[in-house]
This record gives sequence, structure tokens and C-alpha cells, in this order.
Amino acid sequence: MAKDDEKDRKARIENLQRKIEEMTGEKPISFGSGRCSPELKEKFWEYVLAFEEGQHSPLFDTLVNGGLSLPTPDELADQDLEKKLWEIIYALALLGVFLHNTDHLNDRELYEDLWQDVLREDYFIQPANKDYACHLDMIGSGSEEDLLIFLQYYADEGEREWWKNEYPQDDFPAPEPTPYDRDRHLPKREEWEEGQC
Repeated sequence: MAKDDEKDRKARIENLQRKIEEMTGEKPISFGSGRCSPELKEKFWEYVLAFEEGQHSPLFDTLVNGGLSLPTPDELADQDLEKKLWEIIYALALLGVFLHNTDHLNDRELYEDLWQDVLREDYFIQPANKDYACHLDMIGSGSEEDLLIFLQYYADEGEREWWKNEYPQDDFPAPEPTPYDRDRHLPKREEWEEGQC
């Protein structure tokens, strides 16, 4: 890269960071290996600015405004539940939103969690940006309950061993197979881009 191009890119990155600081009131920081190319650094700060400038809204509202009906869990009969759940899952994938770690929940429990909590949170989405995805981990809250679910159903032996070594005083649940088989069928970002879903 020519010296002038380097200066121009550095100036653009500084401008992006200044705009982010003006919006957030905080000086932006990032951590990296130092091996990141200047082009990638600039793209990173462009994404951060887009995120800060973007509209954050509940996914529930986005889905309803897009024409998807979302009846209350009590209004949904058992025989209609699976179909409605997959409508939501595929509608979310079209928005670039992908679910993870759902196999410990039956269909009704997952629908209730989505309807009552997860879809009510504000999210920033960019459906037209193929480089962007929002990942919703159904055990990603950081709560003790979610950690125990992770250790019981999703952690491999190495992960369980790490937790036992870090917290030897704690009791952890015995590993169990997940009671449901949904996760392997969930849309993935890379599949969605290739039209495989």
C-alpha cells in the first residue's frame, strides 16, 4: 500500500472512531493481535459505527411488522405449535438471526422463552448485510442456571473438566444427552447464504 493510502486509511479510521466517541460519549477501544490488516481494521470500525447508528428494536416487533402472527403461548394449540415455532425460526434466519442451544427445551418451552423474553429484547439487525449475523444462545445469559444447563447437556468432557478444576467446591450436574434434537436442524448463517435452507 502506498504511503498516501496508509495515511488516508489511518485518517478514515480515526474519523470513524471520533464519530463513535461522539455517539457513545466514550473513547472506543479494541483488542487485537496486531496482525490485523489496515483494511480489516477499517471494516471493523465501519461495523461498530453502523451498529451504534443503527436502530435497535425488539425482534418481536420486527417479526409482527413483517407480517408474522405471534399468538400468546396460551392461544397456541399443541398441534399448531411446531409449525409456528419453525415459522419463527426461519423468519429470524431471514433477518440474520440464528438460535443456538435449544435442545434442552421442548417446543412449548422454547416458544414461551422466545415469546416472553428473547424476542422482547432490543437487537440491532442488518438483514441485507451478508457479513452480519445475530446469534441468540438460549443459555447465553451468564446465569448460574444457564451454566448448569450448559454443563449438563452441552459441555464436552474437556469443558466439564475445566469447570471442575476452576471451581472444585461446586457440584455440577452429571452429563446427560439432550432430550430433544432440534439444534442440528436450525438454520446456520453459512447455509442460509448458500440457499441451502
